[in-house]
Amino acid sequence: MKTVYLDYASTTKIRQEVVEEMLPYLLNEYGNPSSLYEKGIKNRKVINKCRSKIASIFNANKDEIYFCSGGSEANNWAIKGIAFSNKGKLEIITTKIEHHSILKSCEFLAKLGYKIHYLNVNEKGFVNIYELEETINQNTALVSVMMANNEIGTIQNIKKISEICKKQNVLFHTDAIQAAPHLPIDVNDLGIDLMSISSHKFYGPKGIGALYIRSGVKIENLIHGGHQEKGKRAGTENVAYIVGMTKAIELSINEMNERLIVEKDLISLLYKTIIEEIKDVRFNGPEIGGKRLPNNLSLSFKDVDGSILSFELNKLGICVSTGSACNSDSIEPSHVLQAINVPQEFINGTIRISLGKDTTIEDIKSVAESLINLLK
Repeated sequence: MKTVYLDYASTTKIRQEVVEEMLPYLLNEYGNPSSLYEKGIKNRKVINKCRSKIASIFNANKDEIYFCSGGSEANNWAIKGIAFSNKGKLEIITTKIEHHSILKSCEFLAKLGYKIHYLNVNEKGFVNIYELEETINQNTALVSVMMANNEIGTIQNIKKISEICKKQNVLFHTDAIQAAPHLPIDVNDLGIDLMSISSHKFYGPKGIGALYIRSGVKIENLIHGGHQEKGKRAGTENVAYIVGMTKAIELSINEMNERLIVEKDLISLLYKTIIEEIKDVRFNGPEIGGKRLPNNLSLSFKDVDGSILSFELNKLGICVSTGSACNSDSIEPSHVLQAINVPQEFINGTIRISLGKDTTIEDIKSVAESLINLLK
């Protein structure tokens, strides 16, 4: 039975081109980049080259890119690092629909005496801009708003949010982990001070990510030890994974425009087919278009158990999520769905379908037919 994988928002399969790029650094080019002999110096140059390539994609300076273990570490570092380096400012502003790595970091800071403000969102998942303007003040150390939501696909007005922050002289961080494979990002045009990305969201290896930190921003270290990453993030660099991440994002950006058109067309076809055949279905997030990730479809079915539905689809070889994979071990409804006020009779019957570069029209027809047979 063919597996139809439709959970690309959770993770992606590493590309063969990426594996081939990594292999020399997994096998023969094993030198420690901090070493002073040729084998190490060679790898130091490779890392610097990768740093420059990634920086150029986001219109950043190479010295503003810091490699780390992934998105969760990058988000933790941004939140805690800025809080700890701004001792006189004890307020953080974020939203109710952030990834758990942001929310849990804020909960940790709250235990230390920081005041955390959680902005509301409307029924489509958009941040209440007026609430941000009313909340931000001279005691705010950081505002953190994700660029695109991993569950319902909402793309925030990052430029508008950053402009509000700049007026108040407050630093702005965005979690761009879901957005990076799907949106062109210019950190200077958008006014971003810190930004998190993660390799496994764009067909690179797991366990590697990066935090963009604008030059001049003071941030406390999260991991202490050696002088790697310009003294900001200790630990021997994972050269092979840095190389893999760089190759993956280069390929993703080069193919972005063509891929996004295909994904949007396939998502539109799937949605149209489902709503024509299944009653009592709710579409979560913005309408399909420019303010929504083109590969994302979040659907809630009335009086249905989403976990059971996902299990039944799995038996047919179809992989979808009941929301975010990070919530899969919880019996509580997703905090994102609660924040957008999904009605009680729908909220537990939610599945998230997310497409990728290998998704075919046959895959779309398969999942549509399976959902119709299970629910009609």
